[in-house]
Amino acid sequence: MTEQAPPPSAWFFLLLAFVGGAYSAALSFRLLSYLALSMRRPRDLHRLYGAWAVVTGPTSGIGRSVALELARRGLNLVLLDLDAANLEETSDMVMSRHGVETKTVVFDLSLVGTARGTVPPPRLATHGHLHQLPPLLESWLSGDESMRRLRAAMEGLDVGVLVNNAGVARPSMVYLHEADVEALVRMVRVNLWALTEVTAAVLPGMLERRRGAMSHRQHGLRVVGGHPLLPTEHRLRRHQKVRIAIST
Repeated sequence: MTEQAPPPSAWFFLLLAFVGGAYSAALSFRLLSYLALSMRRPRDLHRLYGAWAVVTGPTSGIGRSVALELARRGLNLVLLDLDAANLEETSDMVMSRHGVETKTVVFDLSLVGTARGTVPPPRLATHGHLHQLPPLLESWLSGDESMRRLRAAMEGLDVGVLVNNAGVARPSMVYLHEADVEALVRMVRVNLWALTEVTAAVLPGMLERRRGAMSHRQHGLRVVGGHPLLPTEHRLRRHQKVRIAIST
């Protein structure tokens, strides 16, 4: 006769019951959280943060959807994009659908911090003679024309929301010697430098009013934790992974 295996002890069934109960509780919690979020009354962004929002890259994709949603929630928009025609079309659509005010700024983010597209270079006067400044100092003193126009557009506005959506995702997973270096530099300027400049232009007003919110979107980041062929994007992700809310 073959011996029968002893029945499992009671603790084994208790362990299975505990694991099953914990899993069911976790699923129930996620479902209830989703239902609560879906049924929650939308926040009044105008009251919480301010009357205006700045959105970069609002003419297509996620940026367009964000701009339309903010307008639907009652916020006026300052829209920044490179393509003037698409920018005007998006502005007209936002105003016709939701009846809010819009301002548009044609803005090539890849030129932020460069001497191109700036105001005429200043000259240095010494002993009655005008001398051209060194190129680097000239770039800093002349300032970036796009940033000047952005600050002019925001002057006097209660800007409470900033969405840094514009970005460049290419070149992607390539070795440095195979990539277009100018394209990599453009990626850094758009995704990092311009993001910092636009944020620096908006943030002082938020701090002064003691309220505001901002979101920086990541671009072209498909590998969690970085990748040897994505060093630039990985560092941009570290810099961009920011969501700030300022309130009293």
